[in-house]
Amino acid sequence: MVATPSKPDVSQSNQQKVNGTGRRDSILTPRFYTTDFEAMAKMQIFDLTPDYEAILEEFKFDYNRRHFVRTADFNQSWDHIDPKVREHFRVFLEGSCTSEFSGFLLYKEIAVKIKDKNPLMAEIFSLMSRDEARHAGFLNKAMPDFDLQLDLSTLSKTKKYTYFAPKFIFYATYLSEKIGYWRYIKIHQHFLAHPEYRIYPIFNFFENWCQDESRHGDFCSLLLRSDANNINGLRANLWSKFFLLSVFATMYLNDICVRNEFYESIGMDTRKYVDEVLRETNRDAAKAFPVIINMENPKFWNCLKKCEENNTKLVKIDESNAPEWMKKIQKLPHLVNNGVQFLTMYLQPSIPAPKGVVL
Repeated sequence: MVATPSKPDVSQSNQQKVNGTGRRDSILTPRFYTTDFEAMAKMQIFDLTPDYEAILEEFKFDYNRRHFVRTADFNQSWDHIDPKVREHFRVFLEGSCTSEFSGFLLYKEIAVKIKDKNPLMAEIFSLMSRDEARHAGFLNKAMPDFDLQLDLSTLSKTKKYTYFAPKFIFYATYLSEKIGYWRYIKIHQHFLAHPEYRIYPIFNFFENWCQDESRHGDFCSLLLRSDANNINGLRANLWSKFFLLSVFATMYLNDICVRNEFYESIGMDTRKYVDEVLRETNRDAAKAFPVIINMENPKFWNCLKKCEENNTKLVKIDESNAPEWMKKIQKLPHLVNNGVQFLTMYLQPSIPAPKGVVL
C-alpha cells in the first residue's frame, strides 16, 4: 500500500530540498484537497448560530498567539543525534509540515471563496488557516537544523489536489484534527515521563499545540451537525464508518510501517502508542459521529495486521530490480488483499454512539 519515500536531491548548499517531487507519493502521503465552495457557502447554519459565534470567540482569543516562538534551546548543532534517528526525524518533520500546510491551503481557500455568502463560517475557517500556517511555519523553521528544506510555495503548485464533497471534508478533517490531538498529547506525556528521550526542543511545544487540533475538530463536529443528514440515518452511519476505518488504517500503516523506527528511537512502544491513539480518537468520535468502530473485535486488529504484512511485501517489490511492469503484476494480489481486509473490517458491526452527546 505504501512505497518507501525516496531520498530528495542534495543541493549545492548541502541541504536536502523537497519541492513536492523529491519524494514518491503513496496512499499514506499527506494529501491536498479541494471542495465544492458554492455548496459550502450555501450551508444553512442559522439554527446553530450561537454555537458558531461561541466557537468563533474561542478562535479569536488565539491562546497560542505567542507560543510558537523558537527559544534559545534551538540555537545549537544537532549533529550529535544518531544518523538513523536523524533521518527518521527528518521524515517526521517533512510529513508533519506537509500535512499542516495542506490544512492551511484548504481552510484559507474556503474562507476566501465563501466570505461573501457565509461570513461567519468564513471567519472561523480563516482563523483555522492562521493556526495551520503557524504550525507549518514552525515546523519548516526546524528543517534547516537537519539540513532539510521544504519549499512550501512550490509544493502548493506541484501537488495534485483531491476533490472531496463538503460533508466528506468535514468527516475527514474532524478525524484528522482529533487524531492529531491524541498523537501530540501522547508524545507529550511520554516525554514528561522520559525526558531523556526528548531529542529536540520542538517536543516542548506539543501540549499547547494539541489544543489547536482539538478546537479545529470541535468546529468540524459543528459543521457536521449543521446538516442532520450527516449524522442521522443509514447513509450517515455508512459514511462515518468508512471514514473512521480509512483514517485509522492510514495512521496504523503510516506509524507501524513508516515511522516505527522513529518512535522506537525516542523510547516509545509504537504499537502501544498507535493502539492508544486509535482508541482515544474512536471514543472522541462518538461525540460527532452516529457510530464508532468496535475495537474490542479482534477482526479489526487482525485485518490491520494483514494489511501491514501486505505493505511489507509491497515495499520489497518496490525496492527490487524488477521492471516496472513486473512490479505492477507482483503488487496486484497484495493490493487486492488489502481491499479484502478493508471490506472485512467494514462489514463488522459498528457501535451506535450515545444519543445527545454534543461537544
